[in-house]
Amino acid sequence: MNCKQNERINQVKESTLVVGIDIGSTTHYARAFDWRGIELGKVFKFSNSREGFDSFKNWMQWLLNKN
Repeated sequence: MNCKQNERINQVKESTLVVGIDIGSTTHYARAFDWRGIELGKVFKFSNSREGFDSFKNWMQWLLNKN
């Protein structure tokens, strides 16, 4: 591993929430993982709209409060 990659790995702490988003033109899908790579909940589907992003924000807040 190179030095930069080690620095990034060391930034991941127990409180880290990792979120991946598959971006589409009308619909997006998000998944969240804890610092160990364990998935938190199920895939979250949201639309490419203000309401969709508001629901995504609420989901993220719910995950943070839950975990």
